[in-house]
Amino acid sequence: MVRTPLTPWERERGERLGALLRTARGGRSMVEVAAAAGLSAETLRKIETGRAPTPAFFTVAALAGTLGLSLDEVAVLAMPPGPADGAGSGSDAAA
Repeated sequence: MVRTPLTPWERERGERLGALLRTARGGRSMVEVAAAAGLSAETLRKIETGRAPTPAFFTVAALAGTLGLSLDEVAVLAMPPGPADGAGSGSDAAA
């Protein structure tokens, strides 16, 4: 199976998610937060650095819960400026 390359918008969204999680983590260690969320520290590191820009929903939900963030906050704060109609999906928004 060949994975479709991420668009610049999707990569930016992943970077913004990582920055949000780093900020929310504050002074807590990566190992502490990852363990509390049921993840490996390596997985959290990849998300925070943008190397894993599209983590699974339940991974994001676990991190949000551990860090005291709502999923609504995460969705809004990680969303880059630009079209909200699925940028990069190839759909034609003009109808």
